[in-house]
Amino acid sequence: MKRLLDAVLSLAALVLLSPVLFAAALACALGDGFPVLFRQQRVGLHGREFRMYKFRSMVRDASAVGPHCTGGSEDPRITRVGRWLRRSSIDELPQLLNVLRGEMSLVGPRPDLPVQRALYAEAEWTERCSVRPGITGLAQVLFRSEATHAQRLAADLRYAREASLGLDLWIMVRTLGRLGGRAAN
Repeated sequence: MKRLLDAVLSLAALVLLSPVLFAAALACALGDGFPVLFRQQRVGLHGREFRMYKFRSMVRDASAVGPHCTGGSEDPRITRVGRWLRRSSIDELPQLLNVLRGEMSLVGPRPDLPVQRALYAEAEWTERCSVRPGITGLAQVLFRSEATHAQRLAADLRYAREASLGLDLWIMVRTLGRLGGRAAN
């Protein structure tokens, strides 16, 4: 049921948000050139790797200039357009393609980079990878991006243990509420 819901909702969102996707791609191209999409290897269900898509919000070759995680909103690698994309979470919208392809879900733990596996005990990693990663998740609605690794891990493992359609709907509503609140600011 969850996979069907993911496919239907992601396809509908891609269609409904196509003007936003086009405007964001155009802003990226005009602001910092091509490519407008950033592709990165991430870890999915059962530890399988896939290419995750986002609108490019950092300078080209940002990984050669700094660490795999950003230094917050003041990271000098983030472009002017990228700040707006990140603040509005529009940079995440291309992940709807990953959901449609079955590599991600709308709700689940955020997908890690393969190198981040070293941060987990084997049992934690296995449990975290027992569900599809998501565009949004429990850690995002509880902490946004301010979570420590321990807080994020606890929320991700809680989600893996308690995953249900009801929890997914609660997380989606909370995510939309946060996005709506941010748009009003």
